[in-house]
Amino acid sequence: MILGTLNIPAVDLLWRALLFLALAGSFTSTVYLVMTLVATARHLRRAKSAQAAATATPSASLPPVTIFKPVHGMEEQLAANLESFFQQDYPDYEVIFGARDADNPAVKIAEEVRARYPHVPSRVILSGPPAWPSAKVFSLDKMIAASTRSYFIISDSDVRVAPEFLRNTIPPLLDPKAGLVTCMYRGIPASDFWSWMEALGLSVEMSSGVLVADMMEGMRFALGPAMAVRRDAIDAIGGIAAVADYYSDDFELGNRIWAKGYKVILSHYIVRNVLTSRSVIRTLGDQLRWMKSTRYSRPAGHAGTGLTYAIPFGILGLIAAGTLGHWPLGIGLFALACLNRMIQSVVVGWSVTRDPQAVRYCWLYPVRDLLGFAAWAVSYTSRDFYWRGEKYRFGKGGKIAPLERPEPKSA
Repeated sequence: MILGTLNIPAVDLLWRALLFLALAGSFTSTVYLVMTLVATARHLRRAKSAQAAATATPSASLPPVTIFKPVHGMEEQLAANLESFFQQDYPDYEVIFGARDADNPAVKIAEEVRARYPHVPSRVILSGPPAWPSAKVFSLDKMIAASTRSYFIISDSDVRVAPEFLRNTIPPLLDPKAGLVTCMYRGIPASDFWSWMEALGLSVEMSSGVLVADMMEGMRFALGPAMAVRRDAIDAIGGIAAVADYYSDDFELGNRIWAKGYKVILSHYIVRNVLTSRSVIRTLGDQLRWMKSTRYSRPAGHAGTGLTYAIPFGILGLIAAGTLGHWPLGIGLFALACLNRMIQSVVVGWSVTRDPQAVRYCWLYPVRDLLGFAAWAVSYTSRDFYWRGEKYRFGKGGKIAPLERPEPKSA
């Protein structure tokens, strides 16, 4: 009886501390929402003028462009994704695919697409087994060497674009002070629930973080799905090999180009990232890989990301306040957190990435927010990750080391 009496104040103190933490987290996530809304308004103003400038650029001044498309394995709607880059309303461009070997099933799809567009110069470069930690960068190095042009597009195989893509992303690079243009992206889900969750994360969570970063310090990094870059900017950092040791080669490429004095520009143009049907294990695995990448490449920023989530603090507030007998406060904190994320989904998802699903399913975004927080927390538990069937380990500064790779096929 005495022991129970002595324990009550300690338990009460613990719940009060947790309630205080919930209140603090509700405050920081609300501040983040306000920052996101301000950053969104800023981006929309700048995007309008950027689009007008791109449209006004005469066709005669548009330089020849090489589009680099590394491919590896089959993906949802791969043929349609690749085909969209052959349908560009642009005077002079070529497409170069990169793969490890001719047995890669994606190469067959690429060859079929090439055959349908004989008027567009294109080819496939086989890199062989990667000698660098990043197989993608190893392939890109071979692809860049095969091009004689000075303006490049580097884009993932799961990206789809409209015919005006090149006309919107290349003109900013006509400014010699600009070295790289990067695009945000809208998630296009498959038919399963987990790809819907991931699509919401791409359209809303990812875009929100990019917009706030651009507002606070300017663009100092790039986003991998679609980048426009000049050869001289890549040469200035020592070639694409400079980012060969990193999983986040896109972040490193943009950051190093920025460090050399070039401007990195966030484009007004939004590309589409087409997702493949996946299990919950694969979805969480992808989330963890991205989170671990930011943990090592941007440790301070990654730690601060935990304060931007709303739903975990709303749930904590509901439980803590309810335990202390303050149910109205707890319900209010949880409702505020849900409203916070729904507003974010509608404003960013619709006005920036033009994703109608972010409006229609804004009530699901709080679930995505909770999953994002879980991935963030678990990212501190391990350094290892799987990427395209191979095992890697993160090291200092975001560098990676392959732990398991298939043996190259004998000739």
